[in-house]
Amino acid sequence: MQTSPDRHEYPAHWEADVVLRDGGTARIRPITVDDAERLVSFYEQVSDESKYYRFFAPYPRLSAKDVHRFTHHDFVDRVGLAATVGGEFIATVRYDRIGADGTPASAPADEAEVAFLVQDAHQGRGVASALLEHIGAVARERGIRRFAAEVLPANTKMIKVFTDAGYTQKRSFEDGVVRLEFDLEPTDRSLAVQYAREQRAEARSVQRLLAPGSVAVVGAGRTPGGVGRSVLGNIRDAGYRGRLYAVNKALPEEQKDLDGVPAHRSVRDIDGPVDLAVVAVPAEHVPEIVTECGEHGVQGLVVVSAGYADSGPEGRERQRALVRQARTYGMRIIGPNAFGIINTSPRVRLNASLAPETPRPGRIGLFAQSGAIGIALLSRLHRRGGGVTGVTGVSTFVSSGNRADVSGNDLLQYWYEDPDTDVVLMYLESIGNPRKFTRLARRTAAAKPLVVVQGARHAAAPQGHAVRATRLPHATVSALLRQAGVIRVDTITDLVDAGLLLARQPLPAGPRVAILGNSESLGLLTYDACLAEGLRPHPPLDLTTEASAADFHAALSRALADDSCDAVVVTAIPAVGEGSVGDAALAEALRSAAAAAPAKPVLVVHVELGGLAEALSAAASTAPQAVADDPPQSSPHAPLVAPDPTPAGEPPEGARLIPAYPAAERAVRALGQAVAYAQWRRDAADPGRVPEYEDIDEKGTATLIEGLLARGKGFTLGTEETCDLLGQYGIHVHRALPAPSPDAAAEAARGLGYPVALKATAPHLRHRADLGGVRLDLLDEDQLRRAYAELTEQFGAPEELRPVVQRMAPRGVDVVVRAVIDPAAGAVLSFGLAGAASQLLGDTAHRLIPVTDKEATSLVRSIRTAPLLFGWRGSAPADTRALEELLLRVSRLVDDHPAVVAITLEPVVVASHGLSVLGASVRLAPPPARDDLGPRTLPAY
Repeated sequence: MQTSPDRHEYPAHWEADVVLRDGGTARIRPITVDDAERLVSFYEQVSDESKYYRFFAPYPRLSAKDVHRFTHHDFVDRVGLAATVGGEFIATVRYDRIGADGTPASAPADEAEVAFLVQDAHQGRGVASALLEHIGAVARERGIRRFAAEVLPANTKMIKVFTDAGYTQKRSFEDGVVRLEFDLEPTDRSLAVQYAREQRAEARSVQRLLAPGSVAVVGAGRTPGGVGRSVLGNIRDAGYRGRLYAVNKALPEEQKDLDGVPAHRSVRDIDGPVDLAVVAVPAEHVPEIVTECGEHGVQGLVVVSAGYADSGPEGRERQRALVRQARTYGMRIIGPNAFGIINTSPRVRLNASLAPETPRPGRIGLFAQSGAIGIALLSRLHRRGGGVTGVTGVSTFVSSGNRADVSGNDLLQYWYEDPDTDVVLMYLESIGNPRKFTRLARRTAAAKPLVVVQGARHAAAPQGHAVRATRLPHATVSALLRQAGVIRVDTITDLVDAGLLLARQPLPAGPRVAILGNSESLGLLTYDACLAEGLRPHPPLDLTTEASAADFHAALSRALADDSCDAVVVTAIPAVGEGSVGDAALAEALRSAAAAAPAKPVLVVHVELGGLAEALSAAASTAPQAVADDPPQSSPHAPLVAPDPTPAGEPPEGARLIPAYPAAERAVRALGQAVAYAQWRRDAADPGRVPEYEDIDEKGTATLIEGLLARGKGFTLGTEETCDLLGQYGIHVHRALPAPSPDAAAEAARGLGYPVALKATAPHLRHRADLGGVRLDLLDEDQLRRAYAELTEQFGAPEELRPVVQRMAPRGVDVVVRAVIDPAAGAVLSFGLAGAASQLLGDTAHRLIPVTDKEATSLVRSIRTAPLLFGWRGSAPADTRALEELLLRVSRLVDDHPAVVAITLEPVVVASHGLSVLGASVRLAPPPARDDLGPRTLPAY
């Protein structure tokens, strides 16, 4: 590490693991004096052309002076970072602070020269782009606001790195050199570029795991049974398209195959590349396997071995070491303690899991942190009966176990652009980075439905999951997820129900529902369920138990043609009699009617009609079936069992596959979720904007905060400081003057002007008007002194009460506005009415910061007590526009200045015209070294 001449200690928080463009990983860290040999070795592997581009002249080797210069940094004015793989340098970047004349300088100079060098073998992997993000963040931390770079015109790759970064820049050409200057302040374009690169890199890293060209199962036992041997058999039996190898160091040297699969004693013995290794050996032997895989160039690992964070503190440290070791070689990990992965694509056919059967191919991407839940989900999706038709199957499946590395966020990056996935279902027991998850979920949900069920909602996360603690209640986190477009459900049954509807049915255009069927009672149950879900059902149409398939077809066709209907729920019960409709005939009738109106969803509620679910699925399947001019009329007592589709028998694109449900409540709940999601999609198309206000002094606020933070690491501001800080953003607080005695109260009132209010601010009385600690509308000094005497007589001495005097504000509705930076969820804005009733009901609404104008409008209207703001029972409507502006100003303040970690405005009196902020508190703390707006990085281990 750095020695005494250096001005600052080694900045460990600059270390980071990053995913590169090709899906591999690298480690970025500061260069130290201990790196001299690595630097020399790295430079020797760089081509003469790249050296020429770096130094503008032939430069075959580094001198001792060069090595000293490039390894000795003060981490302020001179900083060097290296990207490493396997502990060796693959790229470097450095900056040197300069003054206006271009010579070396120190602060307050805010410009630096930056230069890169990337090994030729690693060019094109996005290494320089990742290094630019990180060196830019380091420079901003050290007070540097602008980079300058001189590049030869022929060095087009490096010029592209700078120009594609999205920063505001200037370009000039002088003396045969291109000079680029660019500001380091993030812009909308630079953040968009960063997020796009992050998405491509992380999606590619998942693709390498899910679609490998070759797989080795390490730990495949010599005898049948056991985890490794089971996984090997599952991969083979699924018809995997790539090369498959079995690895077991206990194999006799003469044994060359295992169950017909080429077998080896070590990964090193395999002649050819291995893209994916499934590791199924005891935890104590895994490090040896990881080393073998890393040295052989394996790209990723699925670790099914247990005994890691799931087994306690020692296992947790073993898990950290596993991740660090794998990342050293640029590998990503699913697991440990993973159930496995599945890819049903006919180009791959990979079942590297403990599931004995590969699920049907389909359009659903499935992620489960729990193996047991993963099995249950796969089973429910695979079954055609049991209440929910298996009308579609799975595109890809990942069960991540302890999700030490690859997580649900990575899968969202992959599924976002995966052409084989239309719907994403996720079972989550914890969310390691909710802020990032929310960002990715919002983007994914704008393209395809994302349905999530959360386990461990009322308990701590599973032992194997390393997550940041959140101070927000579960209901709040769930509300924030729903605002990001996530379809939040409570059970895995609801997860499958919603997924099957969304996988092949169109989104409803609104909440209007037609109900028809052959049971009046079931129709009424469906009607009531629609009302409970906030839908607008039409009166049920009873076709009677004598209805034929043609009757169902005609009724469904009329309902779908009705412009006042957005969706149709068909109810069906078994009919007994000679002319009763059969399952296959009914399924064909419904399918053909639905096909004529492809813009409206159709659902079926069936009661003890075992064959209908299968028939509905089979009606649109491309699997081999009997063909006849007229559908056969089967007996209701002998349900039709349709043949399973072949692995290649995925229904044609756009086929109307009608989901069937065994209960009205389940069907309608799924439909209600689809209606809400469709409305979110429409709203998300125009999310609104974050307004600019001319009276906001962003720079002045930053200077003020910087000065205040010099006092300490985290503290609540005093009254005057709070008023000054909020005032910078146009939030004006009514001054409350201390009144330690009756005379002081009278003097304060004279200065403020009557009428005034007298308030006790002791913690047990603050904001508790119901306890009598507030006296309002005091018109003169006599009333003020009497009120002061009453307060002290009732509650105690002034020293205990801490009374204050405040000028009366216009009457209105009292509300509370809060903003907090949660360690997990990020910045959250909250709003509700003041008072015990709202607190008891939990009637508070939340939005993620930054809030747009449309979100502020919806926030005000989303609480149950909102009618009180809009003239309830003849009262004067409150000035909600002024309230929305206040919410937007608070959001801007927290978004612009991460050091503002908490704001409370209580109470805020919203009158008919304008509002008054009567109480405020602000808490400051140093902003985190990195957050979701910083350079892209993998979770630290």
